[in-house]
Amino acid sequence: MIQVYTGNGKGKTSAAIGIAIRAVGAGLKVYIAQFCKKGLYSELKALKKLKGIKIEQFGRSGFIKKKPKKKDWILVQHGLQRIKEVIAKKSYDMIILDEINIALHLGLLKVSDLIDTIKLASKDTEIILTGRYAPSKIIEIADLVSKIEELKHYYKKGVKARKGIDY
Repeated sequence: MIQVYTGNGKGKTSAAIGIAIRAVGAGLKVYIAQFCKKGLYSELKALKKLKGIKIEQFGRSGFIKKKPKKKDWILVQHGLQRIKEVIAKKSYDMIILDEINIALHLGLLKVSDLIDTIKLASKDTEIILTGRYAPSKIIEIADLVSKIEELKHYYKKGVKARKGIDY
C-alpha cells in the first residue's frame, strides 16, 4: 500500500512517525529516509531508541527554504539510489520517504523516477510519502491520501518553533 500525507498544515511527518511507532510495536521493521533536511530533530532522538527503525537523511543542515543548490540535487539522487537498495534487500516492512514531495516540487527528482522506484517494492511493503505539494500522479497511485490543511497556526502570531513540539 502507498500512503501520502500532504497539504500545508502541520503534522505530515508526525503522522508518518506515529505509524512507524505503531509498526515497530507490531514487530515490523521500518526504514525512514528524510529528504531536503538534516539535523538531529527531537523525534529522531526518540526513534533511535527503538529497535526496528533505521533513519537516514538526504539533505543539507536545516530545511531548504530558498532555491535548491546542486548539492541538494546530489543528495536527493543519492537518497533515491539508497531507496532502491533498501527495496531490493526486502529487509523492511515499511519505508517512509519524509518530505519527498518537497523534493519533487523543487525539481530535485522526477515524479516518474519516484514512481518507478516505488513499483520495485513488494506488495507487502508499506510506502509512506510525506510533504507539501504532492503531485497528482503520486495522488493517483496512492491507496490512501490525507491532506492536512492549516486552519490556524501560532507561527502567524510570532511564536517561534519550539523544541519538543515543532522539532
